[in-house]
Amino acid sequence: MPDSISVPHGMVWIPGGIFEQGAISSDSFAMKHEHPKHTVAVDGFFMDVTEVTNAAFAKFVEETGYLTVAERPIDWEEVKKQVPSGTPKPHDSVLKPGSLLFKMPKHQVTNLADYSQWWDWKVGTNWKHPQGPQSDLNGKEEQPVVHIAYEDAVAYCEWAGRSLPTEAEWELAARGGLKGAIFPWGNQTDLLNERANTWSGIFPVINDAADGFQNKAPVGSFPPNAYGLHDMVGNVWEWTQDWYNHNYYTERAANRDTIKNPKGPSSAFNRYNAYASEKVIKGGSFLCNANYCASYRVSARMANSLDSSQEHLGFRTVLRTTSKIDSK
Repeated sequence: MPDSISVPHGMVWIPGGIFEQGAISSDSFAMKHEHPKHTVAVDGFFMDVTEVTNAAFAKFVEETGYLTVAERPIDWEEVKKQVPSGTPKPHDSVLKPGSLLFKMPKHQVTNLADYSQWWDWKVGTNWKHPQGPQSDLNGKEEQPVVHIAYEDAVAYCEWAGRSLPTEAEWELAARGGLKGAIFPWGNQTDLLNERANTWSGIFPVINDAADGFQNKAPVGSFPPNAYGLHDMVGNVWEWTQDWYNHNYYTERAANRDTIKNPKGPSSAFNRYNAYASEKVIKGGSFLCNANYCASYRVSARMANSLDSSQEHLGFRTVLRTTSKIDSK
C-alpha cells in the first residue's frame, strides 16, 4: 500500500499478487465454466470490508434521489431485445416495476433446473421492500442491500468515488492470501455453517438455519477472511464489472501467459441465454446449498442480466490507488 494513502473508512487494503484464477482440481462442486485455471497478476487495491448495506444505499438515495431499476416503469421495447424475436408482449399487469423474490415451495422439488419453482416476480418488490411490497427496512439497516441491478450498483459507485471489482480482483480478495483453497478459510467444508450464511438443509424446501439465519444476515455476522473481508461467500451474490463469456477461461488458459489486471472478455456470451447481456456475479448467497449450486466457493461464478435484480443479489466496492480518495 502506498505510504501516501490512508485506508478509507470501511475498507481494507488487498495486497496485489500473482495467483491462479479458477477452480482447483480437487473441488468436486466446480462447474465447467470455472475451468481451466489461468494465471493472473493483480495490483493492490482497497475493498469494502462488507457488502454495501441498506443504510449506506439509503444515504446515496437520499442525497441523489436515485431510482433503482426495480422501481422504474418497465419498457417493453427494451425488454424484447433480450428475448427471442416474436415473443408476445406480456399483459400490462405483469409489466410493472418489481423484482424476483424467493418463495419456498410447499412440496419437494424433483427438477432443480426449473428455478421458476422458487423464484416469483413480485410487483412492488425493490431495495426498500426487499421481501415484497408490504415489507420495509425496519431492523434491516445493516443487512446487505438487494434487488440491485447492474446500473444501480454502478451509480452508487460513481457517487462514492469507487468502482465495482473485476472478477480477478474479487477472487484474489476472497482467497485471503491462501493458495489452492476452495473457501476463504481453506478447504474445510465442515466449517461452512460457522463461516458463511448459506442454505442449511435441503434446498429449496427445508432450511434448518444451522448457521443462525434463514434469510439474509447483517453484514459482518460471520468471521472475516485473512484480509479482513466478511461474507465473501454466502449472504448475497455480488456484482463484478466483467462481462460473462462462457468461453473466456478456456481462451485465457490457451494463451499460456500471465495477464496483468484483467478486465474480463470484451463482450458477453452465454450459450444458454444468447439474447441477454450479462455480467459475472460472485460469492453465492443464503440460498446456496450442496444439493443445488454450492456456489459458496471463491472460484464460483454465475451470469446475471444487467437489468435483473433479485432478493439475493447485492455488491461491494473497490478503490484503486489511481482513483480519487473519497470519504464516502
